[in-house]
Formats: sequence, C-alpha cells, structure tokens
Amino acid sequence: MRTPPTGTPRNGTVVLRRSRRDLLATGVITATALLGVGTVWVTSEHRAADLTTAEQPHVAAAAPATAPAEVHEAWRSPDSAVPGQPQVQSGAGLVFTADGGTLTAVDPMTGDTVWEYRRSNHEICSVGSAFDRVYVTYRTGVGCGDVIGLDTATGEYRAARSAIASGETVPIRSNDAVGLVSRDRVELWRNDLVRTVEYGEVEAKQEPTLQPNEDCTINSALTRKDLLSVVEHCPPSEDREAGYWLRMQERAPKDSRKPVIKTQVFLGEGPARIIASGQEGAVVYRDAVDGEQPRMVGYDLDGGETGTAVVPPAPLIDSAPDLFSPVVADLPHHLTWFDGERLYLFTPESLVLAHHFWDALGTGVAVGERLLYPTSEGIAVANWDTGETERVIPVDRGGYTGQVTLSLVGGVLVEKRGDGGEVVGLVS
Repeated sequence: MRTPPTGTPRNGTVVLRRSRRDLLATGVITATALLGVGTVWVTSEHRAADLTTAEQPHVAAAAPATAPAEVHEAWRSPDSAVPGQPQVQSGAGLVFTADGGTLTAVDPMTGDTVWEYRRSNHEICSVGSAFDRVYVTYRTGVGCGDVIGLDTATGEYRAARSAIASGETVPIRSNDAVGLVSRDRVELWRNDLVRTVEYGEVEAKQEPTLQPNEDCTINSALTRKDLLSVVEHCPPSEDREAGYWLRMQERAPKDSRKPVIKTQVFLGEGPARIIASGQEGAVVYRDAVDGEQPRMVGYDLDGGETGTAVVPPAPLIDSAPDLFSPVVADLPHHLTWFDGERLYLFTPESLVLAHHFWDALGTGVAVGERLLYPTSEGIAVANWDTGETERVIPVDRGGYTGQVTLSLVGGVLVEKRGDGGEVVGLVS
C-alpha cells in the first residue's frame, strides 16, 4: 500500500500548513493593498473636501409687500470665483457665494455663515441653484465638470457627477434644469445630476450619428420650461448654409444623447447671440452688418419673427468673449436682459420688447407689483406696466460705479457688484 504524502491523513483529507514563505508573501500583499488604499484616500476628492452643514434647516423670511423707503448696508462677502456669472445665486432664503474653492451659504439678514462646502485642491468654476439644491462645479484636470449637489437649506450632500468637460464654461439654469455651456457642447441635468440632454460635440461617442451639428461652434444658450435654445456658428455643408443658426430643441428628449430640434432659423453671416428664452421661442441680438444698426429679433417655434427692435450697440456683447453668457432675470410678467447700459423687458409669450430703462446698472427684481433695478444713484422703483420710474431708494456704494445685479433673498435686497466681485446685503 502506498504511503500518503506528509501532512495528508489516511482518509485523504489535505491539511494546509502555512510556511514562513507564505506568511511573508501574505504580509507583502496586505501592505501593498493598504498602501494603495491609503494613496487613494490621500489623493481623493473626499479627502480634500470639507462640509459643514447647518444645525437645522434655514427658514426664509417672507418677502416684503412693497419696496422699502430706505436701505443700508448690513454685510458684504467676496463672490469672485465664477466669471461670467454676475447674478446673485440664492435658494431657500440663503445667498450663495463662491471664493476660490469654497461655497458659502449666507444668511441674508445678518451675513452669517449658515453652512459651507470647501475643497482645498480645486477652484469653483460654476454655481447654480434649482430644485431646492445648489450645484457647485469644480475645475479639475479634465475641465470644469466635477459637480456636487447640496441641499440649499442645510448643505447636506444630495448628488454628484464627474465628467470630461471644457475648461471654459458658463452656467445655464432655469426652474426646471441646471447645466453648463461651452463652445463645444451644452449639457442639462435633472435634480440628481443625471443628464437630460447633451448637444454638440461628444468626446466619447457611443453611436456616431446622434449629434446633428457637432461641427458647429456654440456661442450662447438659454433654457426655459421644456425648451433649450442655442445659437451657434456652423461651417458650410451639403444641407446647411455657413453662418449663425438659432436651434430651439426639447430640453429633455427621450434619449439624452440624441437632441430633438423643433426649429432651426438661419440668422446669416453676422454675429448673433441669444438674450432671452421663453416657453415658445427666443430673442436673439443680431450685430450690425452692412451699415445697419444692431437689432433684437424674437422667433417663435415655427421660425417666424415675433417682433424686431432696432437698438444701440450693446457694450456687454461688444466686449464679450467668444462664449457669451447673457445677464438675464425673470419678473412675474417679463423676461429681462441687461446689455451693459440698458435694461430691456420682453413679454414672455410674444417675445416683444415692452419697455427699456436707460439708466440701469444691471438686472432687477420684483417687489410687490413694482420692478426694482440698480442705478448709479441707488435702486429705482419702476412700474413695469407703464415703464415709468416712480422714485429712487438711495444706496451708498462707496464710489463703486460698475455693473450691479439686484435680487431679493429672504426679504432682503442683495446686490452683486461686478462680475466676480462681492455681494452686499441691504436691509431696511
């Protein structure tokens, strides 16, 4: 009878014994794994992030029924991280400011910090609020595409996405969507940061024929309700003239990778940019060509013109980079656009110019049944039905004379002074 090998009982069961060599190998593997985990932790985004949430959800103060008789400065805070975004960002009665890699939620009455999110390794490149959340985007080694969604009232984490993106972007948002615009592509997301539409050049194509105009260069975009409107410049092709095009499309098609274009309007060879978006159309600013003055033209979803207004040159367009972010704000009965010297009011249904204010420093806000907008003297109180300025609330800006956008947050008037400047709370 053959003798079983050493360590093997006569019933055939194998006994595994650990040698010194086995123990050494196990130790090396364990150390290597721990080193790898430690390296990932040290270099991860979570390691570089610091979130201080609110002790309890912030409760917004009620909006005033009428414009105040006077105001004074209660606080100010730097808000310099996002060029191309001159509007005050707010939600849940809080003001959001971005400075370097830090997003701060500020109590508009006191200027106190309610909650804060900070990253030490990257800087903020975009901030937008929608769906009771604030979305802060960071510029990493693959562009401006690392997004965190936080609860507006508490700062608690809600969603995240990370994707390859252009380094040059401007934010785009409405009550129903939030996203980014670059020269290459427009992306919109729903509240959990799942993409609802992408339009333009796609770096990692899953199917080659989904994007109809990926060789075009985007210069501006706006969204409202179910409509996404884009203006872009296209080279000639077999079925397309070379020049500027307005393309109005579904904000959330069935397949986010495949845009559904409702209307295409050829705007000609002269530069054009979108300045207002309604639910059923858009308004485009068309530069002066062949000796003509600039004009603002409204287009409906059939591609027809709803109205044309000849206007003076717009300083913010004349000095704008290739990627244009219009300074816009909504009122209860009007869409508004600031051109650098004048504030224009459009009717949202017909997209016709209703009124303009020649002394504005930026966009305004509705308080009661009046429009309040910033001027060099302070805050003008105007009747949006008649276009008449009724009075001016004095504001001492300490010699500052540049662009100002005005918002109402938690019952407090809040000014943002300059594109990448500071935010100031004005209380009565």
